[in-house]
Amino acid sequence: MRKLIGTSIFILILFLFTFPKFASAQETAGHSAVMSYNYGNDNSIIKRMAISRVLNKYNSPLVDQIDSFINSCTNYNLDCYLLPSITGLESYFGRYTYPGSHNPFGWGGGYIMFDTWDKAIDTVAKGLRENYVNKGAETIEEIAPIYAESPTWAVRVQFFKTQFEAEEKQLSLLLSGNEVKL
Repeated sequence: MRKLIGTSIFILILFLFTFPKFASAQETAGHSAVMSYNYGNDNSIIKRMAISRVLNKYNSPLVDQIDSFINSCTNYNLDCYLLPSITGLESYFGRYTYPGSHNPFGWGGGYIMFDTWDKAIDTVAKGLRENYVNKGAETIEEIAPIYAESPTWAVRVQFFKTQFEAEEKQLSLLLSGNEVKL
């Protein structure tokens, strides 16, 4: 039990120093102060952390592109785990791409070259929104036959998406209801 409490406190401190601009403290008058974190309906902080954890797990060169993933999914109203999940399948999270292509999506058969990871992420997000989702392909299963020839593409993308969702669930449970009394 002490180890669990110690680990929880360590994670909370790490969270405070890693994401200070997202934390909002609420002080309660009285003998002690209570600090709590209200994520409201926007759980982008937890999604950001989940993406970071999965990309780090795979030693991905895309780990510094989390803001691009979040911004693109927000700008184009896409599931925030769709883009990184596709990179998991198409290039093992950016580890196996044509040198200098910055194309972890296999976009355009992998022949399209991008100047940066950010440009690739934004271009693919825009392409998915305009050429897939807006035309009725809203799920991974509906996107699959248009995006790739492989009949197992959807299942394999879903495998990676499930990893992001599991991280989100674990982080949500860890951070929900945690209060630090000062």
